[in-house]
Amino acid sequence: MSRNTYGLDDRLTDYLRSLSLREPEILQQLRQETATHPMAQMQIAPEQGQFMALLVKLMNAKKTLEVGVFTGYSSLAVAIALPEDGRIIACDVSEEYTAIARRYWQKAGVSHKINLCIAPALETLDRLLAEGEGETFDFAFIDADKSNYSAYYDRAFALVRSGGLIAVDNVLWSGRVADPEVQDNRTQSIRDFNRKLHQDQNITLSLVPIADGLTLAVKN
Repeated sequence: MSRNTYGLDDRLTDYLRSLSLREPEILQQLRQETATHPMAQMQIAPEQGQFMALLVKLMNAKKTLEVGVFTGYSSLAVAIALPEDGRIIACDVSEEYTAIARRYWQKAGVSHKINLCIAPALETLDRLLAEGEGETFDFAFIDADKSNYSAYYDRAFALVRSGGLIAVDNVLWSGRVADPEVQDNRTQSIRDFNRKLHQDQNITLSLVPIADGLTLAVKN
């Protein structure tokens, strides 16, 4: 996992951010605090957060889903981009990590847009489907345990509407997916997931080499 775009050296990353990044101060503060966290490598790159916010605005999204919150950078970026009546269902299992997220959501004045569900994400997603929420979401972002990517994606696909967008993080996995000598379970899970989506004719697909690789799948 990478907090910078994989393959860009520090000089080019600094240049990219100096001319592209328009990071609100509250997001910058959260990013700086998260950088001191023992699991800081789980933080998405700021250019990725800005890109997802742009996509949410472009599609006029109002109802969104997030699988994997950590300290809340991606959910905060999306929440800021959403209209006042926009909503995020955010799934995570960690009260510890999401306590940081809650603090920044409150500070940014967007906590009313975010419904945090502390439970295994598959339980939350299955509950949403059982409650008749299928095909009602505009956007979903998946960034959680890699072994369950395929299961998360299948639920997200059922939850988003036709024309809705699913974004999936870490699909380049710091380049390990392209190294045949790397055969651990998480890497193989991502390889299998990438192959599955490439073969899926029910989506319009693009794998964008931003941050650690971001798959974009539009439901046909």
